[in-house]
Amino acid sequence: MRHAFLLAGLMLALVACAFGDLEGVFVADPDHPAIEYGTRPLRDPVSELNRKIQAGKVRLNFDEPQGYLRSVLEALSVPIESQIVVFSKTSVQMFRINPHNPRTLYYNDSVAVGWVRGGPIVELAAEDPKQGVIFFTLDQKPTDKPQFTRQDGCLTCHLSYSSLGVPGMLVRSVFPGPDGNPMRELGDYITDDRSPVEQRWGGWYVTGKTGSIRHMGNAIVTDAARPESMVVDQTLNLKSLEGKFDTDGYLSPYSDIVALMVFEHQMHMVNLFTRVGWEVRFALYQERTDKALRSHGVTDGLLRDTARELVDYMLFVDEAPLVDKIQGNSGFAEAFSAEGPRDSKGRSLRQFDLERRLMRYPCSYMIYSEAFDGMPDQAKEAAYKRMWQILSGEEKSHKYSKLSLADRQAIVTILRETKKGLPDYFFILTCGCVTVQENLPVTRLQLPRTSSHSDPRGLDALRKASRSALQYQTSGATTARFNSAWCSRLHLGASRIALIRFTLEVTRTCKKQQKYP
Repeated sequence: MRHAFLLAGLMLALVACAFGDLEGVFVADPDHPAIEYGTRPLRDPVSELNRKIQAGKVRLNFDEPQGYLRSVLEALSVPIESQIVVFSKTSVQMFRINPHNPRTLYYNDSVAVGWVRGGPIVELAAEDPKQGVIFFTLDQKPTDKPQFTRQDGCLTCHLSYSSLGVPGMLVRSVFPGPDGNPMRELGDYITDDRSPVEQRWGGWYVTGKTGSIRHMGNAIVTDAARPESMVVDQTLNLKSLEGKFDTDGYLSPYSDIVALMVFEHQMHMVNLFTRVGWEVRFALYQERTDKALRSHGVTDGLLRDTARELVDYMLFVDEAPLVDKIQGNSGFAEAFSAEGPRDSKGRSLRQFDLERRLMRYPCSYMIYSEAFDGMPDQAKEAAYKRMWQILSGEEKSHKYSKLSLADRQAIVTILRETKKGLPDYFFILTCGCVTVQENLPVTRLQLPRTSSHSDPRGLDALRKASRSALQYQTSGATTARFNSAWCSRLHLGASRIALIRFTLEVTRTCKKQQKYP
């Protein structure tokens, strides 16, 4: 009876995942033994900085009028160009925030820093690779060894349906009144890259060019009966924050639109990493402690379903299209793109498009983050398998047709040369062993064209990768053609013999699967 109750409870908890929807509460308490959000040792950047300050390895400087802000940004490698500015009263320092004294946010891949002119604290949210977002404050009082204080009280707002039921980040678009108070009766939006641009940035200042694209930034509601009237030509294509408020004391006169768009994408991405990681850790814990759950294979279904939603977001499958060119003006786009990493052709997942979509190559740069790598191995493997299904063309649903052949080939090639720990089956596609034909279930297998006698991955790795590639070709016809011409270019007999053996092995595998003509 107890087993049946536990199984039923876990099945109900996984209903949302079964429908590809991770929104909602996380079924377990954050302090469940599988999670231990409040007690496990932390590895986030702010906790690491705390330890360095105590050890005397880092010293923070206090300078008026920003206090510790500039020094904190430097210590955490957060660029000033990332500054985005919000004037709605939607944070812990709401009583100091208004359109004339807005709050600024700065961020990189793993930490966000908040500052309000005249405020008593600096706010920080840092991503721990295992535990998710951890919140801190730093008192704006000069001292020899200032310390960041963990603030789990922030979970009152930052642990909700809007954050996917885990400690996470929120990007909210509101209808702000003249004093910055959100007009709750008009509703609001939780935004990410899937949100229509017309619904974004209410209560935020936005600088940069959007052409004909309209958005809610820089606008204040003066007629509650006609809230849409707040968006006028004068609130769009803002060159600078100067004139909107006294910018004295602020590090930058910009609230860059590209920085806002990247911030929106990243915050939901981080929440997804945390939620998927927690779901899998909780399910694995339940299976270890209850054989009945293990026999039903609950975790396998969970991995498959969570990977679908996670990878769809990583590949920008549901991204809202841009109808005009976007252009920032703070230097953020240039600084962000320069970070890399880049493949041998100079391509990077950090390069922007900004005409049709956000990124030139539609795969999230957050795949390089510690948050992605910090997910359980089972979750990462499920995500990689799902990515392979989509990028190889095995997944033929219409929703993925927006990913062109060029997009898919570029993404896999970039990942192959820049992402550590990528599964072997990705290398078949990117080494030249597999050419995926767009919108066709046909995959051509051929030996890599290379003049090198020694493949750094080795022939054994190629054999393993080839078998993996064939294993994931679960539907459609596969045509295997081996280019023996380049074999003659090899001058070492041992390499030639090994290559022939490899060819025969793949040929036999294809014939067994009836995939060789």
